[in-house]
Amino acid sequence: MVLQDDNFSSIVSAVEEGRSIYNNMKAFIRYMISSNVGEVASIFFVAAMGIPEGLAPVQLLWVNLVTDGPPATALGFNPPDLNVMQKPPRKKDDTLISAWSLVRYMVVGFYVGFAVVGIFIWWYCFDHADDGHTLVTLQQLMGWGDCKSWTGFATPKPFLGMTFDADPCSYFAAGKVKASTLSLTVLVVIEMLNAFNAISEDGSLVQMPPWVNPYLIVAACLSIGIHFVVLYVPFLAQIFAVCPLTLHDWVLVMAFSSPVILMDEVLKLFGRIHFARGQETHEE
Repeated sequence: MVLQDDNFSSIVSAVEEGRSIYNNMKAFIRYMISSNVGEVASIFFVAAMGIPEGLAPVQLLWVNLVTDGPPATALGFNPPDLNVMQKPPRKKDDTLISAWSLVRYMVVGFYVGFAVVGIFIWWYCFDHADDGHTLVTLQQLMGWGDCKSWTGFATPKPFLGMTFDADPCSYFAAGKVKASTLSLTVLVVIEMLNAFNAISEDGSLVQMPPWVNPYLIVAACLSIGIHFVVLYVPFLAQIFAVCPLTLHDWVLVMAFSSPVILMDEVLKLFGRIHFARGQETHEE
């Protein structure tokens, strides 16, 4: 450490800055790992349940290359945690990813996977929207590969200009465009909300709201804006196999996405309790 002035209080500022940089590294890792665990979990759930694939490879690449980048970069501008100077010094053999951190990554990641697959299933089996799609049972959706042997299955209403009378099985292939769009949009929105969760390791969003890092707000708005362009510009929507969403669809997206904030708030609460107990033990 090199002091550029004769004020020894600069050491405190330097330590705070170092801890803040370290925490921002952990925030970046936490955001990226939990988001990628969610993508892997969604693929695993689809394979385990035998339902149609909700996300195409080009859609996953789009999420990883475009919507992940700006928020992950903006996390490097997080301000110091409120209790950053109350924590004891790290041991030299401390790992960047602790056991508790790994638990948090997995819990949030598995919820992301659940939400992405859950909204896909919801649209096919339970969503009574007036968009003309035909509801099926969960058993039919899980056994869609055998649909050619079904008797009496039909999709009487045209959907997005497509009819499936000649080949009802195509309802689970070409006809999954709306369900896939919902899954992709949930993944994008939930990752933006997860980025806000990463502003502080253990601090609640009530204590450190999103606007403490304006760069992150701009990055999230940029990612969501790009996603809007893909959804509502026809030739881009055709390239990415998506379709425009209605107000009903957006309400559904938020219903599946927003619980990630509450989930991480609970995990942060456990982290604060653990830190408080550690402080009490250290004082004793």
